[in-house]
Amino acid sequence: MNGYLKKHTEALVKDVGIEAACRLTGKSKATLGRYYSLDDEHSDRFMPIDAVAALEAASSHAHVTSALAELRGVHLEGNASRRNSDGGINSDVITLSQRFAMLMAEYTQSIDDGVISVNEAKRLLRETLELQKVLVEMKLHLEVESG
Repeated sequence: MNGYLKKHTEALVKDVGIEAACRLTGKSKATLGRYYSLDDEHSDRFMPIDAVAALEAASSHAHVTSALAELRGVHLEGNASRRNSDGGINSDVITLSQRFAMLMAEYTQSIDDGVISVNEAKRLLRETLELQKVLVEMKLHLEVESG
């Protein structure tokens, strides 16, 4: 569970950008890095909830909030109007790469013990569905841009 939350914390920081994350939270790069470090010495360190809220307000996805919800077996629906707010293909490509990275992180964590559990499979399915949504949005934007 700790590794799962730390991976989503890292995804959140990378989504916003490390420099912007430092400004938004008032934390240093080193401190933010400790929040998602998998090293044993940092295993008990997690980002404060106010910092999570500030970063998620600036991010494309509620990474940590969604991870917490998934750990409780709850699925959150995002605000579709917020995603890719500029509607450009560049935004689609960025979102696509972020979602794919999340899928790969989920897969890597799931297969770590050699077995994908039912809960892990559900999380992989949710990430796959999110990736599919991004691809559909990207297709629509490309159709609009191509006339």
